[in-house]
Amino acid sequence: MINWKMIYKIMGFLLFIEAGFLSLCTTLSALYGEPDLLAFIVSTAITILVGIPLSYAGKQAERKLSRKDGYVVVTFAWVLISIFGMLPYYLSGYIPNITNAFFETMSGFTTTGASILDDIEALPHGLLFWRSMTQWIGGMGIVIFTIAVLPIFGVGGIQLFAAEATGPKFDKITPRIDVTAKWIWTIYIGLTMAETILLMAGDMPLFDSVCHAMTTTATGGFSTKQASIAAFNSPYIEYVTTSFMFLSGINFSLLYLLFLKGSFKRVFSDTEIRWYVKTILFFTLVITVGLLITSPMGIEEAFRKASFLVVSLQTTCGFITADYMQWAPPLWMLTTIITYCGACAGSTSGGIKCIRAVIMARIAKNEFMHILHPNAVLPVRVNGLSVSSITKSTVLAFFVVFVLLVFLGWFVMMIIGLDFDDAYSVVISSLANVGPGIGMCGPAFSWNALPDAAKWLSTAYMLIGRLELFTVLLLLTPTFWKKR
Repeated sequence: MINWKMIYKIMGFLLFIEAGFLSLCTTLSALYGEPDLLAFIVSTAITILVGIPLSYAGKQAERKLSRKDGYVVVTFAWVLISIFGMLPYYLSGYIPNITNAFFETMSGFTTTGASILDDIEALPHGLLFWRSMTQWIGGMGIVIFTIAVLPIFGVGGIQLFAAEATGPKFDKITPRIDVTAKWIWTIYIGLTMAETILLMAGDMPLFDSVCHAMTTTATGGFSTKQASIAAFNSPYIEYVTTSFMFLSGINFSLLYLLFLKGSFKRVFSDTEIRWYVKTILFFTLVITVGLLITSPMGIEEAFRKASFLVVSLQTTCGFITADYMQWAPPLWMLTTIITYCGACAGSTSGGIKCIRAVIMARIAKNEFMHILHPNAVLPVRVNGLSVSSITKSTVLAFFVVFVLLVFLGWFVMMIIGLDFDDAYSVVISSLANVGPGIGMCGPAFSWNALPDAAKWLSTAYMLIGRLELFTVLLLLTPTFWKKR
């Protein structure tokens, strides 16, 4: 049976956390003296008032969480915080449509980075900060954040951690999961602070630096400017942003080993890291050469634009320095392939993830070898360890489900009224949590022109993609809700 009382208690606590972040934006709005102040005050109050009865409903809850409870908590958490997170947009009148307000919020918390805003600079500082904050919170996962404090309730956090991070690679960097979460958040905050300082060194204003550092570390891609990073017209800022997008696409367990343990050899010998670096270098080289051939760009500019785009899309961050739809068609068509790849498991990025691509590639290689040597025993190895049959089946299932979801969403989007290429772009950008796509949702456009039905489907795909498919889809099966 599902432990609803404990779930209510955790949901209430999550709303208190969200109210705390909203109060930060309230303070900022008050300092700037802007018209979104009242909206933040009311939003904070509503969030607290709903959190109180939820917490009360969880009184005397049995102090345990099953794996099934973890899946419910994680999915409901993203929906709940998005519902209350949209209140500042809606109540302030800057996004007066509920569909658009929820879309913008879900895009933030899932770190997708797709936006319905056509004039971002028109937003007051409080809303701009909240917009970046949603991605920063969602990047590492508000659930993982909660894991660090779950011992307050006398329950462990392994079920939530497993539900939120459902990839094939799950590393605890310390024996205790709550300590692991705290170390991960320490690194997360450290990266954010470091990038803020470096962006300020490039003459980016403090406010913009903080906002962009938060969304870079979260691989989210929300900017304070309509033109994204291109608005600053600074090679230095582009290189800094590229570097931190790259770091944020690495498994945080490996970042812990790199920065806090100094285990350089272990990090750089990791199979997934090597695949991650090689794919980035390959696509960067191809696009750089393509730009040199098809555009008037010099070597440095072509490399800078290519590397920024590749890292931005592969980490599913979604920052933009150029409208790649103006490039030669073979170049911007590569963006869809890069989007599929994703970065490392255990990072803030979306997409398929490099470790799954590694396993799939080695399964395919072994199948070719089996044709030549039918009796050979060819285990799939990653980092010197044999991959279990269960893991291989899970990876294959993920690929199948991912492709099926793409085609299903593609079909439904076309029924709604989108063109063939627009429908595909919206679906893959939402499911991979990348943001910019091609066509009407390309880097030069917002998603505001989408029909409301397409926006709601897109938000569902953002959530499914953020929680690695199975976490959400499992809740849609009748078997999950049967009492056992």
